[in-house]
Amino acid sequence: MPIKPLFSHGPLPGYRLFFCALAASALMFVDQNFTRMEQVRAQMSMVVAPIQWVVSVPSDLLNWGSLALSDQQALVDENRRLREQILTLSHRGQRMANLTAENSELRDLLKAAERRDIPYITAELLSLDNDPFSHQMVVNRGHRNGAYVGQPVIDASGLVGQITAVSAYSSRVLLLADASHALPVQLNRNGLRFIVQGAGRYSSVNVMHVPDTADIREGDLLTTSGLAGRFPPGYPVARVTEVFHDPGQPFARVTAEPMAQLQRSRHFLLLFPPPREEIEEHAWDETLDISAGALRSSLQLTSPDQEVP
Repeated sequence: MPIKPLFSHGPLPGYRLFFCALAASALMFVDQNFTRMEQVRAQMSMVVAPIQWVVSVPSDLLNWGSLALSDQQALVDENRRLREQILTLSHRGQRMANLTAENSELRDLLKAAERRDIPYITAELLSLDNDPFSHQMVVNRGHRNGAYVGQPVIDASGLVGQITAVSAYSSRVLLLADASHALPVQLNRNGLRFIVQGAGRYSSVNVMHVPDTADIREGDLLTTSGLAGRFPPGYPVARVTEVFHDPGQPFARVTAEPMAQLQRSRHFLLLFPPPREEIEEHAWDETLDISAGALRSSLQLTSPDQEVP
């Protein structure tokens, strides 16, 4: 009997390839021009969510096994390091309590409102993109947990990135190192404001359009400025590693190293900063209070005999 070939040969595979390419082109066109595809993608992500969970099971089992089979001496050493870390954090916490009380007193003197704590939820890494030109990841929190597009994501060391797509049980995060990611920052030492853009590498980011005469040096800490209204101010972003002044050029070439452990962190926090309208209204009220007090004082200094209303 003649052996039936496993794969058929003929014009049919060519037609299949043509129709697949045509369908892919149509889907890309619809995705580019219509927003309804976001809902379709979100529904498809619900189907992929169990697969992502199953893929993450081996690494979880490996971590559990390595912890269960650890040497007793390694556990003793780790326990000692954690005990020292607790003492260090306790000392910092005592200093922080003193600084918090002093800051509260100064805000009372300036009639400024207290800064409120930002709510958050925890998230865990599900998968990373295999594309070397794209720095994105998927975490196990979706709109069922309150996640939304544009939400800031941090780890224990600093800013990680922001959410760009949300499904029911997972979210896609654009990392700080991606070449398409940029955010406004300020220099922690003197308050100078710049733009940090990803360089396509986990180990460095670029500080854009730094004037050649700007007071910036190696070791300076860059934090979020809060100007864009998306990232709350004060979170560590990167530390300056190189400042190169090119003679004859108006801008210096500045690179920095992200503070977040982008290649090692598995646990993250999704922040819920207050709406921008609420922040602007709050800041406007504070400005009015301070300006009125400053105006009253200046009038008293310039004309002490004049009664101030």
